[in-house]
Amino acid sequence: MKNILACFLVFFAWSLNAQQWSSVEGKMMTPWASEVTPQNVWSEYPRPQFERSEWQNLNGLWEYAILTKESPQPKKFQGNVLVPFCMESALSGVGKSVMPEDRIWYKRTFSIPADWKAKSVNLNFEAVDYKATIWVNDALVGSHQGAYDRFSFDITPFIKEKGQQEIVVCVDDPSSLGVQPRGKQQMPQQGIWYTPVSGIWQTVWLEAVSSEAYLAEAKITPCVDSKSVSIIPILSEPLKPEYTVTATILKDGVEVASKEVAADREANIEIEDPVLWSPDNPFLYDLKLTLENAEGKILDKVSSYFGMRKISLGDLNGNKYLFLNNKPLFHYGTLDQGWWPDGLHTPPSDEAMKYDIQMTKDMGFNMIRKHIKVEPARWYYHCDQLGIMVWQDMPSGMVVLPAEDQGRPAHVQHVPRDGDDLNQRSQDGAQFEWELRRMIDIHYNSPSIVIWVPFNEGWGQYATCRIADHVKALDPSRLVNAVSGWALRPCGDIYDIHTYSTEVRIPSTSLDRASVIGEYGGIGYPIQDHLWNPEMRNWGYQTYHTSEELLENYKSKFNQIVEMKRSKGLSAAVYTQTTDVEGEVNGLITYDREVIKIPVDTLRTIHSVLFEK
Repeated sequence: MKNILACFLVFFAWSLNAQQWSSVEGKMMTPWASEVTPQNVWSEYPRPQFERSEWQNLNGLWEYAILTKESPQPKKFQGNVLVPFCMESALSGVGKSVMPEDRIWYKRTFSIPADWKAKSVNLNFEAVDYKATIWVNDALVGSHQGAYDRFSFDITPFIKEKGQQEIVVCVDDPSSLGVQPRGKQQMPQQGIWYTPVSGIWQTVWLEAVSSEAYLAEAKITPCVDSKSVSIIPILSEPLKPEYTVTATILKDGVEVASKEVAADREANIEIEDPVLWSPDNPFLYDLKLTLENAEGKILDKVSSYFGMRKISLGDLNGNKYLFLNNKPLFHYGTLDQGWWPDGLHTPPSDEAMKYDIQMTKDMGFNMIRKHIKVEPARWYYHCDQLGIMVWQDMPSGMVVLPAEDQGRPAHVQHVPRDGDDLNQRSQDGAQFEWELRRMIDIHYNSPSIVIWVPFNEGWGQYATCRIADHVKALDPSRLVNAVSGWALRPCGDIYDIHTYSTEVRIPSTSLDRASVIGEYGGIGYPIQDHLWNPEMRNWGYQTYHTSEELLENYKSKFNQIVEMKRSKGLSAAVYTQTTDVEGEVNGLITYDREVIKIPVDTLRTIHSVLFEK
């Protein structure tokens, strides 16, 4: 009888949640949307390169209210939102625009597992757009500013001894009326600018750690030339030399090297006959980090991984060229915006997110340019595992000028092609550079990331060469593409042009930089019943209306890339783009991920000529 009652209560709770949430009707959905529920939404461990065993997922249904900034914290909320989907998205169940004068309020309760009582509890937010303030049990815990980086608070002092705990979060988002890094978000959505994203948009979770000390992070730098890896384990409490960390490296589950080092100090570990990471062989070493105190008590255990790979410039046929593991390798990839019709910035699931990467790989690309968006950590984990190199853009921060300036809708202030860099207010520049550093620090350990791109097409571009040098100083192990397209500058490792004409423009060759085409293609092919909004302008840089025309014109542009590789010293090219995005229909896949416009096998065969030995 008890088992029957328990089953009934579980079913009742599930039915109640189902009644409290449903996706917004009448919106375009991907195939994975129908599988999303409050119980299973984004249930994977969010940081696969720094994983512990004791954690609790706080994704699911939260209460919400959207009020003006002048309003006090609400006593009554307006409904339920499915976290981690942003307010504007269909999968949130809300689907409402958030204006710059608005403030979003979230609330939910949770319980602390009994076996966490003697431990510290960290509350983690993987990403919130844009300014977040957090209370736990009515006590102010802290705040954070930035749309793309994770943040955490030790909430142990605020936890009640018994009963349910309560979290309240408020979020302000200036959207495109601010100058903060935001990428392609704009009000109103138009052309190459997309629906804004406001509020929580990545996983919220709890983690139990030792109350004495624990590992806060680790910096992992492979060195192919010396057949070694540098590991710096960083402690939660600084200046504790009596704490030691044992770093153990495993290959296919078998230990191949180990070393003990004081916390916050560097361990250089040699690896015999290292297996190198590459798109053809994305081999990953497992790494176990074990923290002990002076008495030998184990305080923390973390699972991680790394890849042995080197990205550099080399000489090939009198030109500077991109080298991977000391060998020339042409980079050919897609411009990937990371936008979803049902979740906007947030894919409907981890499986859906992996699908885009896998399809790109299956099509015969070996690289993705992640375009002015920073993805969840699991996106880079899949790239690491599948063997896709990543050019990582910094999301642009920029001013949107009033509509009357050019007699058209609001537009972005950018550097003229031959003009000077913008002059940035010191406060805005400091915020941009802080978020830039956070992006580099958080994703430093991913072997798939090979190039950092601070600026795109002059959008919000300022102090270009100083910023490029700053990025290089932060991460000498990777290349820096100072600016992709438009307002080029004599700095960085890459000379990068954009060309969308039928006749692909040839970039200049450089004595000290690799020549690449950072964007090209953009061939439009609108497919009825798979359009974001059939009433709006659905466009490409050239638009065709049959699959045969699309393939013919894709081959024409691609063959020009092949010729430039053979005779003009071209090192890389990026095709626009992986999928359609809202009114842009120049993707290789429709926005709803239902139609692949050129067969995968056809593309893989076409692309194979780029990688012939």
